Amino acid sequence: MSGKARSGEHAAKRMKSTKRPKCPICGKPAVQDYRPFCSRACADEDLSRWLGGRYVVPGEPVGQKGDEDEG
Repeated sequence: MSGKARSGEHAAKRMKSTKRPKCPICGKPAVQDYRPFCSRACADEDLSRWLGGRYVVPGEPVGQKGDEDEG
C-alpha cells in the first residue's frame, strides 16, 4: 500500500470521527444555512431570547441617573 493511500485512510477516519456541531437551542445537528442552529425556528427563538432580555452579559451594574459623584 502506498503512503498516499494510507494517508487517505487516516483522513477518512478523522472525517468520520469529527462530530457535527449541535444546535444550542434544541441539540439537533446544525445546518449550514442557519449555523450554529438547525433551523430558522431555532434561530428565531435565539433572537427572541436576546430581544426579550433572557440572555445577559455579565458585568458591573449600571448606575441610575444622579448616582454619579459630583465634585
